[in-house]
Amino acid sequence: MIEGKEEMPVLGKDGQIEFISKENAGKPEKKVKAEKVENSEKNEKSDKKKDLSEIFTDLDSLLQKMEGEESLEKSFAIYEKAVALLKEANSSIDRIEKQVRILDGEEGK
Repeated sequence: MIEGKEEMPVLGKDGQIEFISKENAGKPEKKVKAEKVENSEKNEKSDKKKDLSEIFTDLDSLLQKMEGEESLEKSFAIYEKAVALLKEANSSIDRIEKQVRILDGEEGK
């Protein structure tokens, strides 16, 4: 959820629950989607720069938010963000493991 903006759950075309700000509720769908894509691209660029410690810090923050959240819809949205972060952490750990294996293989020669 964006700080300072109220959001409301809507059902997307793919059947997933999406949250849009109440100010976008009356806007045409194409404009709202364009804004989402733009925001998502910005988030992806900033997320790719995160190291494992930042990911774990973010996960801890999301866990605290989820524990205090009373709305099931918002809790689920937080959960989805946490799952995405876990996937990112897992791929980072896999990449590091491969690098270690390569180093171990080179040192054994």
